[in-house]
Amino acid sequence: MSDVGHAIVGLAGAAIVVWAIVAAVVTVVVPRATPVLLTRLVFTFTRIPFYARARHIRDFRRRDALLAAFAPTGLLMLALSWLLLVITGCMLIDWSLGAPSMRAAFAESGSSLFTLGFFSPQSLPQTAVAFVEAALGLGLVALLIAYLPSIYNSYSRREVMVTSLETQAGSPPGAIELIERLVRIGGLAETDDIWRDWTRWFADIEETHVSTPSLVYFRSPQPERSWVTAAGAVLDAASLLVAAIDLDRQPQAELCIRAGYISLRRICDFYGQPYNPNPRPDDPISIERAEFELSLIHI
Repeated sequence: MSDVGHAIVGLAGAAIVVWAIVAAVVTVVVPRATPVLLTRLVFTFTRIPFYARARHIRDFRRRDALLAAFAPTGLLMLALSWLLLVITGCMLIDWSLGAPSMRAAFAESGSSLFTLGFFSPQSLPQTAVAFVEAALGLGLVALLIAYLPSIYNSYSRREVMVTSLETQAGSPPGAIELIERLVRIGGLAETDDIWRDWTRWFADIEETHVSTPSLVYFRSPQPERSWVTAAGAVLDAASLLVAAIDLDRQPQAELCIRAGYISLRRICDFYGQPYNPNPRPDDPISIERAEFELSLIHI
């Protein structure tokens, strides 16, 4: 191949390495809701076999156990994709700099990335590439080590509130069950702390679930629990309390409702989920009047 061809291959390799590093840094380090193409591709392709298998499982618990492994597997595949892209990119660079074959370039790239040291670079440019690749390998491992505790800390905060809701609203949680239990213990007029805690929870999941996208796919430890179901039950209960129960105005419940729909809207925006951004009072809704009145009878 001509010198121009070698240069093009080397530039292509450099572009692959830069793509992998930028994707890793934006995914792990940048505290903003920035979509990353590589991260989306990895989770999309990792999801395919899980959901294909889940379609054939009728038992809910078995299906939930299978899908619970999707998010951790996606994280491992994401880290693997970073490493594979760096190896591939540096392999192309090494070949463009004079490696005798692609096999030799691959061996040199892998030896440098994992700091194995069984391959010695033959020229100064190759030595420089080896040093850079070794630093990138250590940096990616360090990013992954820092990333996992952050994910599981956010997951733990989310699930503490979801788990605590079981004592108030049953399992799976329901808005009517929550209000009935509050009525039975005489706590319906003193719910400000409940709505205040859930207002903070909505703010927390908005921040964590758009800055750490994989959190959305992490399922609760128990099949009957879900952060989405918990959010719906709390918002339904707050709405029933505000709209249909003869109490003084509940500002904390109203603030919780607003925090909830703002949080869920922004999560939907990040993941491209459709919703009506400006609903009118006379727009059709999924709850009919008879269903609404039936819920009041239970309360």
